[in-house]
Amino acid sequence: MCKKLHPFKPIVFKSSKILILGSFPSKKSFEYDFYYAHPQNQFWKILSAITAYPINNRDQKIWLLKESKIALWDMISSCLQESSLDSSIYDEEVNDIAGLLEQYPNITQVACTGKKSYELFKMHFGYLGIEPIYLPSPSAAYAAMKIEQKIAIYTDKLGFGEN
Repeated sequence: MCKKLHPFKPIVFKSSKILILGSFPSKKSFEYDFYYAHPQNQFWKILSAITAYPINNRDQKIWLLKESKIALWDMISSCLQESSLDSSIYDEEVNDIAGLLEQYPNITQVACTGKKSYELFKMHFGYLGIEPIYLPSPSAAYAAMKIEQKIAIYTDKLGFGEN
């Protein structure tokens, strides 16, 4: 088995204030060449619900991120992976999150979608003094929580319910 390399650059803007970090792209994301591309993944539906922006195509998703001041990347730059589940990821190397945060000083919050990215951020970048926000996994495989509950948590933790 060969190490898989992360295929996407971060989506980030000078105005970005929040960096959302996943773990590593799913097989469907590799296939469709975009973040959270599995049709059952709830990430874009959640962001659309909390921002009220449409997500009908890639351009609208990027526009949603820009307008919401959200940057998007993954923790892992390369790994061995048996399936799309985070539990099947091993021998991982992490992206240069510290370098990205230095390059984009407006980013003051880091949010992690799921335990894998959250734990990796704390392990590798705890020295930065940024307490990451834990967000439940948007994967439909994480069925312990309904999408409505995830929307409420993302709204609260990302501050989208505030005026």
